[in-house]
Amino acid sequence: MRRLAAILLAASLLAGCGTAQAGNGFVSGDGSYTTVPPDQRKPAPTLQGTTIDGAAFDPSTLTGKVVVVNVWGSWCAPCRKEAPDLQAAATQTSGTAVFVGINTRDLSPAPAQAFQRAFGITYTSLYDPTGALLLGFTDLPPNAIPSTLVIDAKGRVAARIVGATTTATIVGLVTDISEGR
Repeated sequence: MRRLAAILLAASLLAGCGTAQAGNGFVSGDGSYTTVPPDQRKPAPTLQGTTIDGAAFDPSTLTGKVVVVNVWGSWCAPCRKEAPDLQAAATQTSGTAVFVGINTRDLSPAPAQAFQRAFGITYTSLYDPTGALLLGFTDLPPNAIPSTLVIDAKGRVAARIVGATTTATIVGLVTDISEGR
């Protein structure tokens, strides 16, 4: 019985890749963030695939820009909490950064589409039900849902936020990273 409990616990942690927050019943982070000094940044993987609307995503639209990548699921309460902040940050930094969502673990695109409509999300989200896109981020992985990564204009991972974030945090990170910090 202990062995089964240990296996189930390990599987649940690996499935969510984060730490459990008390009371919410799923895996998420605490909103803390890590920044990487410019001289220590590693290349981000190429984001490619299909959007939640079924269109092919053109990764060349991101070249030479600061990119904010948010990992989310329509079923995730902290994702719902942070959605208005992410949209506000996307609007405030529209001349500086491009936002891309990665929708994960939704069994079909329909709930993701409804989520984006409900929260007025205007940026593109890739549909990644199995988490395959997330596996490309090896040096600073998005190890909770939600997670947000900021990629500098040279295509290198510059920051990671684990858990729900705020407009001020995103805008501050985008500003710092766009100014070469």
